[in-house]
Amino acid sequence: MSEIQGSPFRGILLAATISTLLATSSFSADIVSLRQQAEAGDAQAQFNLGFMYSEALGVPRDYAEAVKWFRKAAEQGHAKSQYCLGVAYTKGLDVPQDYGEAAKWYQKAAEQGFAEAQYNLGNYYYFGKGVPPDPEEGVKWYQKAAEQGLAEAQYNLGLAYERGRGIPQDYSEAAKWYRKAAEQGNPLAQSMLGNAHLFGQGVPQDVAEAVIWLDKAAEKGITNSQYNLGVAYADGLGVPQDSVQSYFWLSLAASRSGGENKKKYSDARDRAEKKLTPEQLMEAQRMTREWEKSHPRK
Repeated sequence: MSEIQGSPFRGILLAATISTLLATSSFSADIVSLRQQAEAGDAQAQFNLGFMYSEALGVPRDYAEAVKWFRKAAEQGHAKSQYCLGVAYTKGLDVPQDYGEAAKWYQKAAEQGFAEAQYNLGNYYYFGKGVPPDPEEGVKWYQKAAEQGLAEAQYNLGLAYERGRGIPQDYSEAAKWYRKAAEQGNPLAQSMLGNAHLFGQGVPQDVAEAVIWLDKAAEKGITNSQYNLGVAYADGLGVPQDSVQSYFWLSLAASRSGGENKKKYSDARDRAEKKLTPEQLMEAQRMTREWEKSHPRK
């Protein structure tokens, strides 16, 4: 249940003003005008200027300047700036890392309905980061963000329902929220939805449907799905039996996992290898190398 990942402030859509500025030939004059508006107290201009500094959009990246302008807008109640200021405190971007201060600004933005802030605030309450742990409060904020369509929140809400932490356990609700996130391409949700169909947890057991979702997650590097897909190919569950495909997926799962899972996946790969001819093993190993080359590790 991690926070929004990637470039620190990429959860924010560029304001129309910035897009327009970048498309004009008189950019230098326009940014002077934007700065004048920001200095005159225009909250949207302050946010736009802060975002430009945070993402090096027409100006050198400068987190100190970004935070300065985000703070000015946030103190005027600008929700996106409140969220960005929370991110700055979360990551220690030219301010001391301070989860309590981050939670304060996420709360302000969340109360204005900003989905990414609701999601991050949900994480903070669910795990007790910067605030006392309160899983029920965390689920409340996950729900708000999930209902706005944020895939990460939909996945976390599904997980909360599956585990029964912060909300009564309900496998059917878990599967519902996994599906919403999975349909948006969230790989963890795709994996969990595949597992739900594989074992008939909260949905009717449907191995063919399970394989569809496991394949999507496996292609994105989710090792549990790679393992389950390898087992499906080994036994012909929902797919034609294929020992080469089985070894391929089990090999990937083993190479990208650790701890107890690594031994489990490696043992399954070794069993699959015994069913291959030398030619089939060479083909499976070639497929594995090609997949690894096209899916560099992060």
